[in-house]
Amino acid sequence: MNRKILVTGATGSNGTEIVKRLAAKNVQVRAMVRDFDRAKKIAFPNVEVVEGNFDRPETLLEALAEVDRAFLLTNSTERAEAQQLAFVDAARQNGVKHIVKLSQFAADAHSPVRFLRYHAAVEAAIQGSGMTYTFLRPNLFMQGLLNFQSTITSQNAFYAAISDAKVSVVDVRDIADVAVVALTETEHEGKIYNLTGPQALTHAEMAEQLSAALNRQIAFVDIPSEVMRDQLLNIGMPPWQADGVIEDYAHYRRNEAAAVSSGIQDAIGKEPRSFNTFACDYAAMFG
Repeated sequence: MNRKILVTGATGSNGTEIVKRLAAKNVQVRAMVRDFDRAKKIAFPNVEVVEGNFDRPETLLEALAEVDRAFLLTNSTERAEAQQLAFVDAARQNGVKHIVKLSQFAADAHSPVRFLRYHAAVEAAIQGSGMTYTFLRPNLFMQGLLNFQSTITSQNAFYAAISDAKVSVVDVRDIADVAVVALTETEHEGKIYNLTGPQALTHAEMAEQLSAALNRQIAFVDIPSEVMRDQLLNIGMPPWQADGVIEDYAHYRRNEAAAVSSGIQDAIGKEPRSFNTFACDYAAMFG
């Protein structure tokens, strides 16, 4: 019987890139989705789409049947820790051998940032499960700038509560490259990879590089945390998640996410993509 690789979060920015790369390698992939309508973007050969819901553990057992290795990713909601722990338990029950977990840079059980605490709790559960693992700890995604697409397009500006702190932002495509080798090669078992871009940048420096790529002036405007939280709530983000994002940005503002790591080079033997490369490649998405 051919065992499969399961990818959760398969229609998100990370999951889509991972599924695409695995399919291109002729790997048998099972993509777990909540909404079949969104699965059209991952309709690649060798990809089996299954419905799964982290809040319904019985669907996890079905999705994990005949699975050898799994990629674990959920949205950062107040249920994320419980959902991921339920997945770890279901994977152990189903005889999964290896979990690749998308964690976060600086994950720590004692962090003031709720996202970093829950990632650390799930990492600990996986380490205690008896399964082998690879933990990917990326810094802030370059593609996170797409969340500011509306104001960049309409106002030539984007806003955040970060001051002039530097962050070693990372391209989601590099995260996907690392995830694929971790899912398909055994030498990454037991490894924890901190994933960053090649340099730490302020948001103003990102705005300068984006301006060059778009051939028009884009400004970054620093705003108070309270204003940023209100903006997140206004676009429909739930309060728990909005508060978590504000904690993340306070973490960035303390320059706790400025370190540049060799994790991508260590895992796949190539330099990470620069922010300039991201800006040029995604320029059309900013109008």
